[in-house]
Amino acid sequence: MTNTLLFNAPADRTDRRGQEHWKVLVADDEQGVHDVTRLALKKFDFQDKKIEFFHTFSGQETREFLTKNDDIAVLLLDVVMEDDDAGLKTAEYIRNTLKNSLVRIILRTGQPGAAPEEEVIRNYDINDYKDKTELTVQKLKTTMYSALRSYRDLRALEQHRKGLSRVIDSTSNLFQKYELSEFVSGILEQISSVIGLDSELMMATGSKSIFLAGCDENDIEQDQLPKIVSGSGRFRDAKGKYIDEVLRHDDLVTILKSIKQQESIIDTENCVFFFSNHRGQIGLIYLTECNNISDVSLNLMKLFSTNISIAYDNVSLYQEIDDTQKEVLFRLGTIAEFRSKETSQHVNRVARYSELLALKYGLSETEAKLVRMASPMHDIGKIGIPDSILQKPGKLTDDEFKVMKTHCQLGFDMLDGSDRPVLKTAATIALEHQEKWDGSGYPQGLKGDQIHIYGRITALADVFDALGSERCYKKAWPLEKILELFRVQSGKHFDPQLMGLFFENLDQFLVIRDRLADD
Repeated sequence: MTNTLLFNAPADRTDRRGQEHWKVLVADDEQGVHDVTRLALKKFDFQDKKIEFFHTFSGQETREFLTKNDDIAVLLLDVVMEDDDAGLKTAEYIRNTLKNSLVRIILRTGQPGAAPEEEVIRNYDINDYKDKTELTVQKLKTTMYSALRSYRDLRALEQHRKGLSRVIDSTSNLFQKYELSEFVSGILEQISSVIGLDSELMMATGSKSIFLAGCDENDIEQDQLPKIVSGSGRFRDAKGKYIDEVLRHDDLVTILKSIKQQESIIDTENCVFFFSNHRGQIGLIYLTECNNISDVSLNLMKLFSTNISIAYDNVSLYQEIDDTQKEVLFRLGTIAEFRSKETSQHVNRVARYSELLALKYGLSETEAKLVRMASPMHDIGKIGIPDSILQKPGKLTDDEFKVMKTHCQLGFDMLDGSDRPVLKTAATIALEHQEKWDGSGYPQGLKGDQIHIYGRITALADVFDALGSERCYKKAWPLEKILELFRVQSGKHFDPQLMGLFFENLDQFLVIRDRLADD
């Protein structure tokens, strides 16, 4: 058959299909062409994959098929079908409308004079042009080898392009994470995007100092090993465990080798991707069954892990700055509390109550965090109040109370003028946390929604904690008495919507109260 003309070959309708195939579309208005093409290539294979045939019989049908199927490797396209130029219109549609540049188009014609080869090659983005009367079985096979090899290489390039795009997008997403907890969850989300696989994996963090000191694996104590911070599959419930609690000895040795060499290691089964930051902390991403991941994906993961190291360092620096900022604000917020003989746990509890209430109200996590960080500064203005008033055990006189009320404006004046979001939030809270929903508060007598939500939230949190705490001028109230007052003051002192959220989530507020109880 090799030396006979293809279109003189007998028809055979059998179609053998394996698990993996090269998808080939035959587009021709003659059934015999479909039959002999399938017969000629029935035993054809390229890179251990056979052909899976699809069939259309007009240009319109071909265009509709390719609109729904973008994974065809080779299109054997007849020029003349329902129209003399149906094949040419289809080729133009594929390249210009569908923007499909991967499928290899082999134009076949029984009327070569109707569409001159030079003109077709010049004007249409096709890959080969064959005269049916000259196309032997061997020539068809040679053409298919060439077309599939070209498709394979183009697809690999496209996979690289898409993979690099995913790496860039994933890295961009990671650089938008500002807390380590968000960063960790972000990494695991992005890995699936980069490698296109939902593999079992885990992430662990620890310190590299012990490994760089030249210690032998057998001398390393368990508490010096990295701890798992997140995982999927069999590692899903392993958070908080040391890596030796969930890994086999061979896998553990591979991880320790990766840490010592400070580089990623890929073997035939499992992979370890290594990254670190400036503080001597290391991170590891461990993937199982790497033999199921393509070389392209593994190379992309290497690139991604390099970017993870940069992002990890940046997130760590941001976290360090953020932690320092929070501590400074917290300590400043406790200054006034210490002067009035209150404990630092008061501002800590108010901060946590405020964050919880902000989230229940529907503020974003970013805003809720701002409220948590800023609320300890609500009474910073008390620094300017004389001790004789601030620490007076009895009831204040009218004149003394007038002086006490100035702490709101004093606090605002101390914090106002900064462009930092947390300080701007703190200034608002300091000024408005003594305002009341019905307008009877101070210093401005604001009413209802005129009071900023930050002030309304902190007011409720502050009063709840103050009433439940012992002061120099009063005993702590029992919870039942506080709740009774809150019911009465809903819509008077407090925003009724916030009050409703408080009662709906009272158990969570009590957990905070008990966890941060005064010593």
